[in-house]
Amino acid sequence: MAQKVIVITGASDGIGRAAARKLAADGHRVVIVGRSPQKTQALADELGVEHHLVDFADFGSVRALAAELAARHPRIDVLANNAGGVFGKERELTRDGHEMTFQVNYLAPFLLTQLLMPTLIDSRATVINTSSLANRLFARFDLDDLESEYGYRPVRAYGNAKLAQILFTKELERRHGDDGVTSTAFHPGAIATNFSADSGSGMAGLYRWRLRDLVLASPEKGARSLVFLAEGTPGRDYPTGRYYTNSKPARASRRADDVELARALWDRSVAMLEVAPSGR
Repeated sequence: MAQKVIVITGASDGIGRAAARKLAADGHRVVIVGRSPQKTQALADELGVEHHLVDFADFGSVRALAAELAARHPRIDVLANNAGGVFGKERELTRDGHEMTFQVNYLAPFLLTQLLMPTLIDSRATVINTSSLANRLFARFDLDDLESEYGYRPVRAYGNAKLAQILFTKELERRHGDDGVTSTAFHPGAIATNFSADSGSGMAGLYRWRLRDLVLASPEKGARSLVFLAEGTPGRDYPTGRYYTNSKPARASRRADDVELARALWDRSVAMLEVAPSGR
């Protein structure tokens, strides 16, 4: 198996950490990105790999990360946008003025991908977005209310952000497929991690439950699809521009196939971020 340079965000815990361990063990050059200095440093020391810190609730931090990665890595074979979470019952804004769930799960990964696009194109890279079944179960997607200003509910905001990730996946493929860049999204399953333990999130009870490990899958199992997509050859080992569950194409929300919605979301995202648009 050829060695790949694989950047994983949200790598200090959960499926990101499990995937980093497996990919490093398989001989890949893994670059881990996390928010917690202690957890990220500990994993980097364990694996003997490069690490970076980032706060997706701060665009300045995302821009600094992109600059560091581009400077250190002329080639990035895989960018795994894995960081994310469900937040509390009260709507919260980031320092950039965006709704927390929307920015952390979608807008910040979109920005990171855009800023790294020259490197990704030169590398003919694949972008992997960690989505969720919530895109089908909870999304009530409204292009005119991306910030959940009306009728905010934590799980609905999360479902909308995860649907946005899939729309982004498909539009990225449409715009940059001819450049050799591919993209996929996947649902890791209900995993025994601390990712949605905030009080009032709507999922906190399950993720805090002392018996959760008996009903939720392990991070290692949840990481299998990420490892499969990262190690495989896009277009040969699996079709790209798709949404996966258990390493197989799966059904997302019916709105995930709306080409005009995907295009409009991309353009709206670029305008929000005030970055130069890439692609057509």
